[in-house]
Amino acid sequence: MRSPHHWAAYLLGFALGGFFDGILLHQILQWHHLLAGLQGSAFADIRIQVLADGLFHALMYVVAIIGLSALWRSRAELTAPGAGRLLSANVLIGFGIWHVVDSVLSHWATGIHRVKMDSASPLTWDIIWFACFGILPVVFGFWRRSGPGGPRRGRITASFVGAIVLVSGAWSVLPPPNVSQVVAYFGPGTSADAVVNAAAAVGARVIWTDRTGELWAFDLSDSTRSAELYRHGALFVSSSFLAVGCLSWSR
Repeated sequence: MRSPHHWAAYLLGFALGGFFDGILLHQILQWHHLLAGLQGSAFADIRIQVLADGLFHALMYVVAIIGLSALWRSRAELTAPGAGRLLSANVLIGFGIWHVVDSVLSHWATGIHRVKMDSASPLTWDIIWFACFGILPVVFGFWRRSGPGGPRRGRITASFVGAIVLVSGAWSVLPPPNVSQVVAYFGPGTSADAVVNAAAAVGARVIWTDRTGELWAFDLSDSTRSAELYRHGALFVSSSFLAVGCLSWSR
């Protein structure tokens, strides 16, 4: 049975794989949403698409927290010879497993999205991604794990991996540069006049609202002011640091 030290590294690598996917493909390149391949159904609604992205990142936060907790509980093992090498190897394996699972389940078995949705040959991109970020990290991780013990650098490696996970988790909730649209949720009973006044207070323009009058989309001339909507009655703002995922990563 694997020790908590091993499982901590696998889980942290798995979470890093999810954050890497979300930051690069959803946020920076904007190649797909999690459910982008389900356009012919009710999931074509962009609100459902971005909600699924947010829930995906929330799940990655849970995995990362479990991994960090397991790493802390097994910190005594970090003083053993080769602990740093073993930790980094298992993180690589976990990272690669994320992309293998995502490719097999999301790209091919269910087709809920492809790596590059607007490509003339999406399978080519799927295979390249699967090989580069799935197979290669797993192979290199197993190769590194089978090497010699090496020096006692477990704590240094653990600190480095933990820092990467924390930075990636924080980065994954930020909107991409030059995006001025934000989504805000106001509680039941909030009047339209109150929301319009809140928008005016932060210099925002209303661009959409749902039928309930609770979910609103705004365009801000200064996107850094989006968090001020909390002071005017908003319960959830998509581009704030506390947002769950990528509600403002959609074009």
